[in-house]
Amino acid sequence: MSQPKILILHGPNINMLGERESEIYGSLTLNELDDSLESLVDHAGFVVETFQTNHEGLLVEKIQQARNEADFIVINPSGYHRSLALRDALLAVEIPFIEVHLSNIHAREPFRRESLIADIALGVINGFGPDGYHWAVMHAIRYLKEEK
Repeated sequence: MSQPKILILHGPNINMLGERESEIYGSLTLNELDDSLESLVDHAGFVVETFQTNHEGLLVEKIQQARNEADFIVINPSGYHRSLALRDALLAVEIPFIEVHLSNIHAREPFRRESLIADIALGVINGFGPDGYHWAVMHAIRYLKEEK
């Protein structure tokens, strides 16, 4: 039997971690974040794939590809958390997922506060920086172990 796979998706501008708005997003780079998440998943005996894009359509395509490849998704949709296309893709693949945001979207501008995918996610973690990703991945691991 193959190892469970967790897909970690990073939306637009996440490639700029460590270079932009450190007071909001911290100093950790995307490579450092991915390395720490890969270590966490590897330690649990699972497979991980990370993917970052600034293009909404590529996120949709990656979600669709995951249909027969991934068992869980951790997604930071970044500015695309109001995307109907992402919502429809996540509904179509029926893969459990957690929405993550580095910043507290509820403490920022009003237009950032509404997510179109939050209500279909297993949960939403926001405002805790990179720790939010780690907590989401730890939950994914526990969830997948309980599924077996």
